[in-house]
Amino acid sequence: MFRVHQHFKGSQLVLAINLAAGISIFFFGYDQGVMGSVNLADDYLDLMGLRTNASLLGGVVCVYYLGTLIGALMGGWIGDKIGRIRTVVVGCCFSIFGAALQTSAQNVYWMIFTRIITGVGTGHLNAVVPVWSAETSHHSSRGMMIAMEFTLNIFGVVIAYWIGYGLRSYDGGIRWRFPIAFQLIPLLILVIGINFFPESPRWLLKQGRQKEGLEIIAALRGDGDINHPDVQKEYNDIIKNIEMERNQEGGELGYLNMLVSYKDKLNVPRRVHLSIWLQIIQELVGIGMITVYAPKVFQLAGFPESTSQLLSGLNNVSYMLSTLVAVFTLDSWGRRFTLFYGAVGQGVSLLLIGILVKPGIMDQNPLGYGIAATVFTFVYTAFFGMTWLTVPWLYPTEIFPTKVRAKGGAWSVVGWSIGNALVMEITPIMIQNIGWGTFLVFALFNLLAIPVIYMFYPETANRTLEELDVVFSSKSCFVWKAKKEDLALTDTTANTYANGFVDEKANIQAEKS
Repeated sequence: MFRVHQHFKGSQLVLAINLAAGISIFFFGYDQGVMGSVNLADDYLDLMGLRTNASLLGGVVCVYYLGTLIGALMGGWIGDKIGRIRTVVVGCCFSIFGAALQTSAQNVYWMIFTRIITGVGTGHLNAVVPVWSAETSHHSSRGMMIAMEFTLNIFGVVIAYWIGYGLRSYDGGIRWRFPIAFQLIPLLILVIGINFFPESPRWLLKQGRQKEGLEIIAALRGDGDINHPDVQKEYNDIIKNIEMERNQEGGELGYLNMLVSYKDKLNVPRRVHLSIWLQIIQELVGIGMITVYAPKVFQLAGFPESTSQLLSGLNNVSYMLSTLVAVFTLDSWGRRFTLFYGAVGQGVSLLLIGILVKPGIMDQNPLGYGIAATVFTFVYTAFFGMTWLTVPWLYPTEIFPTKVRAKGGAWSVVGWSIGNALVMEITPIMIQNIGWGTFLVFALFNLLAIPVIYMFYPETANRTLEELDVVFSSKSCFVWKAKKEDLALTDTTANTYANGFVDEKANIQAEKS
């Protein structure tokens, strides 16, 4: 049987793996954007009885995120049981089944049920694919790979909008059934192709499959020579880490213990809450309103439906290109500053959009103010693509200990699901009832995000995992107090700390005092 790691080695193999991961993330983006055009199809609105029911219209969109929440928790758990590759296959099967049933939906209950099924599959993929990518990528390029993969995520959104725009003049079911059916293409490619890719070497070694794990590490890091010093070092480091985790008190952690009840030296519950709330805040800063309901946003700015669809597609092309900025700035500027300047740029943009589309102001110069509102919509999405798009997905991969990183990723998806469901439900109601005021509400959320990040989210850029364990060992959840307890670790101290955690930190603090 053809195996990718038997034919590609080193950086070529890593790139091939991340391209496979990118197919999953492309599907994820496409699935996020597809409902924007579906919600404008007359046949869909009439068949589902949603034309005059804004609450149910938003409910059909947001129920998908109930599925992603369930699927993430399932995927994070089985990902450690059956492996990353098999979990991807399971997620694809759920999504394929759900997408096929969505395409043939005949009533709103059918649509709701199948959107949940598709969401379950997406949750599986979102929980395990980033972990698989991180565990196979080299540590020096892991962050860049994640940022580049999210360019593919927005590429999926772009494709969804342009398909919807291309079908705008069609009547009947094809206008909305074809865009939904299109998501089957990346899913079928992924469910077949993923079986030719290597399993995570970390998972294999944890299962006691040392020979397979060592062979894959050798393929990932060079020409397949298992005796190469770099290969042996990485292999030995993983083995030591696995043994260390097995010897720690508490053993494997369940989801509930991670969230509330597990009082350990690593402060895992704090990290879980930081991951969940960062994802919720990501949605509250307004991106769901702009991407999913972009056509309605441009209609508020005074443009007809066809022009709104065109502008939505162009806006998402700009959005995709802006994500490339994060590839070069996330490590040099840091996570906190990236979120700070993103929130400022987004908040100001939303404030100006709201003012410009306000009835009475817009009426004074419909064309001029409509164009200005459109420009600031483009500015908003560009700021988000540079900043808030990637960090909430990157942060959880950095702050969790190795033994719960997959489940930590699942909790992150839970936060994303909650935030998306909330925004998708309230946005159509807000647009219908308060119109231009919707932009002011989301502008306020951007303002509120700044002190939250400042107080609770430590910087993670350019820190080793051992240093981050020191940061999160602080009993205080406030960043400035944790900084006072932070230590300038030497390599020796870091290695000791990896085994002794806060005991070592307490000893060093006692010596200093």
